[in-house]
Amino acid sequence: MAKYNGAKCRICRREGSKLFLKGDRCYTDKCAFDRRPYAPGQAGRSRKKVSDYAVMLREKQKVRRMYGILEKQFRSYFKKADMQKGVTGENLLALLERRLDNVVFRLGYANSRQQARQMVRHGVFTLNNRQANIPSMQVKVGDEIVVVEKHRKDPVLAEAQEVIARRGCPNWLEVDAPNFKGSVKALPQREDIQFPINEQLIVELYSK
Repeated sequence: MAKYNGAKCRICRREGSKLFLKGDRCYTDKCAFDRRPYAPGQAGRSRKKVSDYAVMLREKQKVRRMYGILEKQFRSYFKKADMQKGVTGENLLALLERRLDNVVFRLGYANSRQQARQMVRHGVFTLNNRQANIPSMQVKVGDEIVVVEKHRKDPVLAEAQEVIARRGCPNWLEVDAPNFKGSVKALPQREDIQFPINEQLIVELYSK
């Protein structure tokens, strides 16, 4: 599978928005986007006219990169969202939020979605008492995510205890930090996603 191995801070600068790809570092004064909030490269500071198509494309790229998925998979999510009842853009965001790797991140067991994806692939969690090592698995109401016993002393999980207490988790999730588990109380709603996203631009892009 194609994978971006470059500097993550360049992605945030290119998209013109902080995507929190490096976890807690993004909340400190070391954040490259805060120090250089313009696109990378020699022409990064130049002002140029941006077309409507470019605006829609950048919004799609921002969301795709934030959740760390490829174009083919992102388009597949859009098709599923378009087939569901309700608002397509909100359906799309809900599908992305319900990915297992995102849920692990939202629960505070990882500093970034990329780290959460690696942890899922390494079998750190179970989903409803079954092994869960597929990051794209969709969670549903009532699902329970638990850290496997042998991984509970891992340094990353120890740090997660502090992260959970500091960051908290969305209303649609519930975390039981002392027992290393979390559960899905409800499906994510648009108001649960605080990140500045204009999903309607993505809908318009794919509708062309």
